[in-house]
Amino acid sequence: MEAVILAGGLGTRLASRLNQIPKSMAPIAGRPFLEILLDQLIGQGCNRFVLSVGHLREVILKRFRESYKDIPLSYAIEETPLGTGGAIQLALQQATETSVLVLNGDTYLDADFSAMLALHASTRKPMTMAITRVPDVGRYGGIVVEQGLVAGFIEKGCSGSGWINAGVYAVERAFPWPRNLRAPFSFETDVLAPHVKEINPVAFACEGRFLDIGVPEDLDRAQVDLPPVR
Repeated sequence: MEAVILAGGLGTRLASRLNQIPKSMAPIAGRPFLEILLDQLIGQGCNRFVLSVGHLREVILKRFRESYKDIPLSYAIEETPLGTGGAIQLALQQATETSVLVLNGDTYLDADFSAMLALHASTRKPMTMAITRVPDVGRYGGIVVEQGLVAGFIEKGCSGSGWINAGVYAVERAFPWPRNLRAPFSFETDVLAPHVKEINPVAFACEGRFLDIGVPEDLDRAQVDLPPVR
């Protein structure tokens, strides 16, 4: 199992709370959030990581260096912001497995990653998307699922419960990127939404805990809600 973790976000909504550290290194009960993600993945058998870093990357490099708990780490460095799409595209160039997990460095999801990769391998699609149900889709935007596939997206602002993109993907290293993409570009807005019919993502439903620490109130909630994985 190999994973790319997107850890280069600016964290503008948390700037007053982060004190010159990247969002993925936000302290959660005394531990960096990124460390919690690494422990979760290692606990499920992940044995190689590519960390996509950019903004304030020196903090991450100093903390983790070339390995974490004897698991090798490599770094895809954004010299200028590439957006989520550009960051994934760059990081996949360092991947070694045919299929790779991609996770946002500011999101925790209870998921069986081995089962997700197994589903992905069985469908022979270029991508599988983890989805989760939330009480109100307004902050994230919803998704439309038809016959086990992600068929479309609902814009942010709509209210009510529903399924959302949980920000975890299993993708082929040789992902079929649309032509004429120019960095920076968003994986969600510039790749998935306009090309969902061609990509045909498989939906992998997760009913467990989901937490996005991108806003102060959820960063506070993470202090007590996240498990003490070690």
